[in-house]
Amino acid sequence: MDQIPHASGSRIASIATIGVLFFVMGWFTWINGPLISFVQLAFDLDVVNAFLVTFVAYLSYFVWALPAAWVLDRIGMKKGMAIGLWVMAIGALAFGEFCTRRWYPGALGGLFVIFAGLAMLQTAANPYISILGPIESAAQRIALMGICNKVAGILAPILLGKFVLHGMNDIADQVAAADAAGKQHLLANFAATIHAPYLLMAGVLALLGVGIFYSPLPDMRSERGKGAAFEGGQPKSLRQFPHVWLGALAIFTYVGVEVMAGDAIGTYGRGFGIPLDEAKFFTSFTLGSMLVGYLAGFVAIPRFISQQRYLAWASVLGMLLTLAALVTKGYLSVGFVAALGFANAMMWPAIFPLAIRGLGRLVDRGAALLIMGVVGGAIIPQLFAILKQTHDFQLAFSVLVVPCYLYILYFALRGYRAGQHPA
Repeated sequence: MDQIPHASGSRIASIATIGVLFFVMGWFTWINGPLISFVQLAFDLDVVNAFLVTFVAYLSYFVWALPAAWVLDRIGMKKGMAIGLWVMAIGALAFGEFCTRRWYPGALGGLFVIFAGLAMLQTAANPYISILGPIESAAQRIALMGICNKVAGILAPILLGKFVLHGMNDIADQVAAADAAGKQHLLANFAATIHAPYLLMAGVLALLGVGIFYSPLPDMRSERGKGAAFEGGQPKSLRQFPHVWLGALAIFTYVGVEVMAGDAIGTYGRGFGIPLDEAKFFTSFTLGSMLVGYLAGFVAIPRFISQQRYLAWASVLGMLLTLAALVTKGYLSVGFVAALGFANAMMWPAIFPLAIRGLGRLVDRGAALLIMGVVGGAIIPQLFAILKQTHDFQLAFSVLVVPCYLYILYFALRGYRAGQHPA
């Protein structure tokens, strides 16, 4: 087992601290949904360029996951998480400033930096919470973290929509009716509304980093014992653990469908002519259904059902809901897409511990490989943005999402056991 022994009180405090970090990760991950609508209007973009928000964000995970693992191996998880928060603070400052200047490449660069910090947090926090107890109940602990993550995900679009993106339909109408100079003035004023919120976020992140740095949070680097990844004192290669590679592909497909249901749902709803001022809140509906899914998983796993069996049923449910969205229209179709949040909720909590099981001291590298799989959130939604230009958007959505659920079903039934041997 890869479990790390801790006293009960210490473990509870550690779980609570990591829960705060999962709240932060959820806030910045799920704010991307309304940010797509924000940048499309503020920078006067088409859909494909607006979706660079998710492309750049999740591409950053792919680029920085392995360097993050290298840093964590040398300085430990606690310091690594503090550094991740400080990196995010720098990115938040840059994003707010470049939005105010209406320089889109700079704004995307700020997002890239924010998600570089998130890559550090994810690479540390997911294995950390997985090994704070028995691996068989890791999905339950990650589900608790997911509740923190999704509460933040519900709040972020609502608060951003209410206090920053309010009146977008009116602004869009004014922009359409204005002359060239008036248009630029209106868009500059609208873009500048994002500056103060991101300045505040940067300050909170910097202070939280200081709190983590000086906290009594245990440093797992020095406490991980020799696990299954050692033979004769020599570490094996990840190539000898096929299940972790299959798990990385499962993460790729899962994050792809998660972002499709969460961040792309506003664009999906706009395909039916639903107004911007309504569509900007759709991400919160998806996150609400995910929260219900996490609560269900927290109660059910492993008490009534194993994490791998739950994963299999969730993938089947995801396919059925996707097909239901395909054959319906309007708000009902959007509702089925939002309901994908329930199916998706327990996928990460189930895939991650199954994929890192038995890695021992290679858990950092395995976690980094899995975090690299998050790039699915960049690729699959971007394909949707491209395909919807020339194909029916509902059909494009289904053609991309259904195969992802099919692969997750394979991983739940067989893939997680690849190369594994009975203890």
